[in-house]
Amino acid sequence: MQIQRLWLTNFRSYPELELDLDLGLTALVADNGQGKTNLLEALGLLATLKSFRGSPVESMVAKGAESAVVRAEGLRDDREVLIELELRKGRTRAQVNRQRLKRTKDLLGALRVTVFAPDDLRLLKDGPGERRGYLDEVLVALSANTEATIAEFERALKQRNALLRQAGGRLDDATEPTLDVWDARLAEAGERLVARRRDLVERLRPIVQESYETLAVGSSPPTAESGGVQQVVGLQYQASWGDGELAPALIDARKTDVRRGVTTVGPHRDEVVVTLNGLSSRTEASQGEQRTLALALRLAGHRLLTEVLAEPPLLLLDDVLSELDTARADALLRNLPPGQTVITSATELPETVKPDRLFRMTDGVLRAM
Repeated sequence: MQIQRLWLTNFRSYPELELDLDLGLTALVADNGQGKTNLLEALGLLATLKSFRGSPVESMVAKGAESAVVRAEGLRDDREVLIELELRKGRTRAQVNRQRLKRTKDLLGALRVTVFAPDDLRLLKDGPGERRGYLDEVLVALSANTEATIAEFERALKQRNALLRQAGGRLDDATEPTLDVWDARLAEAGERLVARRRDLVERLRPIVQESYETLAVGSSPPTAESGGVQQVVGLQYQASWGDGELAPALIDARKTDVRRGVTTVGPHRDEVVVTLNGLSSRTEASQGEQRTLALALRLAGHRLLTEVLAEPPLLLLDDVLSELDTARADALLRNLPPGQTVITSATELPETVKPDRLFRMTDGVLRAM
């Protein structure tokens, strides 16, 4: 879906807003604190019902208001599509073409987005949960059925952990058969999820390499940072129990799990290792290289979705220019993927970049240029 118009009512800093987007590149230039990210957050919310900032629903409703409304009108396969969200404390109601949706997965096919925000540096700097989350986001965008697999695994994990806590460090004849049941359910859903993650990593690896090289043009290859060596990106999935099946691994870990009261092996403990020239990107890469890698990961997922679904997601770039050096920022803007892109910036765009639609915001007022 390509969004043509966005309406906001009582959404964060916007009492009322109506914005026409171009089907190519729309740019919003404004100082920090003007609400640029709020606008992108609303666009992302239309696709996933979740804030890419991790914010709860109530925080997105303007102070003093009971609810907020986010509406977007656009085209999908030359047909008009209207998505409407109503946000109230603790819940979000969604409609597509005036039909209320009962499940989040029913929204996933209407609009897909790829978001890059300054916080994406966490993909490289933070723990493995960030990288697992990245894989799962791409998997769900590729197929809404993956969300059901993730939910099934998480339910089994929750029940197994609850049983382990209740055991109090010991298993009796009544508890052990129940643990067998949850082991089987967790292993079945977990192995399905991991198989999809592994396959995704294999498909992403060459695309991440290409994306990184594109972004690093002008400074790599080779770079001063890399000591004149061609930069090679590595991407590897590491299961927390090794290369075997999960079911026997759960049995092997049972004594430890009972003693600790928590499940110690499974997809929730797996790692995605990202390397640069064979070294850990988390500890050995410079901040500039980390930012480039994080953006390369996002763009790789975006490109894969475009190839598989034959339709590019909406690309949202939040203040990306301030996060990259001049050479990398220029390379990004010169090599934007096809499709619709909305970019925000606190600085002027390079003269070589001519957005299809440009807006400036001053004192909360949005003006088309």
